[in-house]
Amino acid sequence: MLHRNAKVDLIKQAPLFARCTKKEIEQVAQLADEIDLREGKELTVEGEPGREFFVLIEGTADVRRKGRRVNQMKDGDFFGEIALISGAPRTATVTATSPVRALVITDRDFRTLLKKSPAMQLRVLEALAERLPPETL
Repeated sequence: MLHRNAKVDLIKQAPLFARCTKKEIEQVAQLADEIDLREGKELTVEGEPGREFFVLIEGTADVRRKGRRVNQMKDGDFFGEIALISGAPRTATVTATSPVRALVITDRDFRTLLKKSPAMQLRVLEALAERLPPETL
């Protein structure tokens, strides 16, 4: 099991949380569950609704778009943070290429936290807006 500070260190790397205070990132870390997944497990499926944010603690995973590998993730990499806010369809399929240990945060838990903290909600939305392509604004 990861120590709380290690969870905080992993989560604060995600740009979505760049504007959050240390206390807010600690609150997000409290929501994170540590899970173990087998090699070959699909963590996300392209085109399906997104409902979780993942941070890889250990292991590797391939990222595929339209069946073509576009990236490989490793320890410390994260994905799915936009799903916490938008629930938009996944832009890629992510499949574990080794046994994986990951932190996962669900959209429901995260949205509950945001409802309790309007200031955090604003910071997260500002960070999200910075990541959107200009043509979508």
